Amino acid sequence: MLGEALAREYLTKKRYNVVDHNFRCSHGEIDLIVRKDKAFRFIEVKFRRTMDYGLPQESVVRRQQQRIRRSALMWLRRRRLPMNTEMHFDVLAISEEAGQKRYEYIEDAF
Repeated sequence: MLGEALAREYLTKKRYNVVDHNFRCSHGEIDLIVRKDKAFRFIEVKFRRTMDYGLPQESVVRRQQQRIRRSALMWLRRRRLPMNTEMHFDVLAISEEAGQKRYEYIEDAF
């Protein structure tokens, strides 16, 4: 949860409006849902303290992307929002080396 807390702080500073977090349904989970302008952005947060297993964003594989897309549709349905609502799927990769945090925000990652 440290990564998600860091992500919320980072996105708030960038003037994104956090509307939901840790949304769970039968299809999966969405870490953060933010709104900027008229669009909703569904964000997968990946945090790594070491690069031993590769870059954080490399762990967002196709299967997980599909689960996030299906979960986003469920999120819209539960809030009775139109299915043609503008949606984007992003990844916020946070890594830490020698106590320094590095943020890489990848818009429209999938």
